Amino acid sequence: MLSLAETQNLMRDVVVAGDSPPAALGVLLDGGHKPERRLDIHHRNYEASLTRALLEKFPGTVWLVGSEFVRAGAGLFVRQFPPEAPCIAEYGSGFPQFLALMPGALRVPYLGEFSQLEWYVGYVSIATSEPRIDAGAFQVFDPDRMAGVSLCLQSGLGYFRSAWPVDRLLDIYVRQNAPDYLEFEPETVWLEIRGARGDFRINRLTEADFAFRRSVWEGEPLGAAAASARGLDPGFEPDAAFAALMNDGLVTGIISPDETGGSET
Repeated sequence: MLSLAETQNLMRDVVVAGDSPPAALGVLLDGGHKPERRLDIHHRNYEASLTRALLEKFPGTVWLVGSEFVRAGAGLFVRQFPPEAPCIAEYGSGFPQFLALMPGALRVPYLGEFSQLEWYVGYVSIATSEPRIDAGAFQVFDPDRMAGVSLCLQSGLGYFRSAWPVDRLLDIYVRQNAPDYLEFEPETVWLEIRGARGDFRINRLTEADFAFRRSVWEGEPLGAAAASARGLDPGFEPDAAFAALMNDGLVTGIISPDETGGSET
């Protein structure tokens, strides 16, 4: 007899893949004509709900290339990449790259990057603002130890480099102010996406500032983040970049180096 966990796993496989139920499930399916067909209803509802969730997460992408194209891509994505976490808000992070590889996507070479930016916007918009810390919290550190300090930043943050100025396109979509004619040429942009409680903001950064902030965001110590930025711009000023992070209210915690590998304050 199947255990509860085994039964649940078999049911999940049937609902996700749409395959015929294995013989081991036969004893659980009883009543009516072809009772195993009832699982088809769950399979169709599963695919329809996830496809709808993707369309709702990428309305700008639908605006850009049309609902038919995005719906077709979403249907394929749902079949090949079922959710790996119970939270539906986290589903679809790989959809922009998947969509960019769909047949016909090459006619819009910036599709993947536009969709990726839209994903970041959706991600940061559902975050909550955390209490910022002020500069006084760093007075306990010797200046020589500051290079080893790491920072905790607001959760509603994302850093994205694009070979196209997709922030311009997203602004046109959000404001619904499409011009009669738009010249759209490749241009590398370094973007910081900030948001919380349904709101968001996109800032363009210099390449060096982007490298510094993204390194800090990824957990690198301040010294290593500054070195990455200086490698791109020898004139980069770490003190000014650190002050800007503080002034923007992005720093929420400090991780100081110690003998045990770090302690958060």
